[in-house]
Amino acid sequence: MDILQLDALSLAEKLRGGARKVAEALDAAYAAIDASENNCYVTLCREEAYRQAAAVQAKLDAGLPLSPLAGVPIAVKDNICTKDTLTTCASKTLANFQPFYNAHVLDLIAQADMLVLGKTNLDEFGIGSTTETSYFGESLNPRNPAYTPSDGAAAVAAGEAWLALGSDTAGSIRQPGAFCGLTGLRPTYGSVSRRGLVAFASSMDQIGPIARNALDCAALYSLLLGKDPGDATSVAHPGFDLQAVKEYSAAGKKIGIIQEFFEGNLREDITTPLRAAAETLREQGAEISEISLPVTACAAQACYILSCAEVSSNLARFDGIKFGYVSPDAEELWDIYIKSRSEGFGEEVKRRILLGNFFLGAGQYEKYYENALRVKRLVRDAFAEAFKQYDMLLAPVASGAVRRRHAQSCDCPGCVPSVTDSLWGDYYTAPASLAGLPALSIPCGQDAQGLPVGMQLIAKPFAEAELLGMAQVFQGVTT
Repeated sequence: MDILQLDALSLAEKLRGGARKVAEALDAAYAAIDASENNCYVTLCREEAYRQAAAVQAKLDAGLPLSPLAGVPIAVKDNICTKDTLTTCASKTLANFQPFYNAHVLDLIAQADMLVLGKTNLDEFGIGSTTETSYFGESLNPRNPAYTPSDGAAAVAAGEAWLALGSDTAGSIRQPGAFCGLTGLRPTYGSVSRRGLVAFASSMDQIGPIARNALDCAALYSLLLGKDPGDATSVAHPGFDLQAVKEYSAAGKKIGIIQEFFEGNLREDITTPLRAAAETLREQGAEISEISLPVTACAAQACYILSCAEVSSNLARFDGIKFGYVSPDAEELWDIYIKSRSEGFGEEVKRRILLGNFFLGAGQYEKYYENALRVKRLVRDAFAEAFKQYDMLLAPVASGAVRRRHAQSCDCPGCVPSVTDSLWGDYYTAPASLAGLPALSIPCGQDAQGLPVGMQLIAKPFAEAELLGMAQVFQGVTT
């Protein structure tokens, strides 16, 4: 089998057995990247990857006990800091920024003897789900280049990486997974350290894995979780058993289908594979029934308000003095602030900053921001009540399988998607983000155009093993 067609755990097994060499995996990945037109990567870490490959290969040859993914190359989203390597967030503002430290997850990746192939493309500062706002140009979906891939999932789908690290604020792990026919996990908020992740909305941002199947996703997640003393929001995970994921049984598990998500804008060719997937789980022993969660209809709006408020604060540091692009036309202090930020940020980022400042303004704070916090609490409480009855909940990932590139409500050249477009894009994924819950996107079929459809499973905090186990059961009988 072509080395690029192997899943991550299979590749690691062949590396341990000596059937393949680490440098051989790098050669294949970089050859695919060099031949690709998908624009999945912003920066490649070729020299450092080969240097690390020699050290890992020596450990493998010596038969040392290593992690289950030792020697496997991985792609890293370009808003996760890499020491002495460009971390641009796909923005002109940070086009030349090289951090002096690694994100905590990068240190964990290195300790697991995995290799970083490069930094993957994204929407500017992670604000969006199409890569169309990237300063370095949009990525193409390997399934169909006329459609969006959203973030680093495209590299895995295109055979340009075996695994990817992404970040999810309102859906930017689950949506890329769904759009590219992959498995993507948004972990419980705090279970993976955010230290070194360039913040979008700090109360919802979460790093997580994207992989070709649930077992690969579980193996990578098992290396990332845990308390980080350098991140006050990280927490100690109560326990994650990779073997339990492999041996998971759906028998007797209760799954609730969120009724409100199957109404409104959801297309029939999306509903059909989702209903079929639910029936497949029923055949494996799960108990399936519908549940009503009316408050989820307000979650996307609340998520949008809160994320705009937080990004307006988080991006204030990029002022052309402490960090960020400096306009060559700036002559005085005020010019540096105004011109550097105006020229350095893209239109969508500037819109979110302006809206965030508006929502936090003296005359609007209570009307918008405080009410959004109330909705967040209601969503969290509604999920907590639901999990007294159900083991997990089933929902769509998006109203359409994949969004067509440049598809927006306005046809003006250079126009960004409208607020309505953004809200509908996150309608199904925002509730889990607001509540800080683990949520998983799994490919479950195709739409009328033959494009991937994603199924979302949501569980109570720290139930990642159950989510991945259920996904393993589903993929075991469908792939």
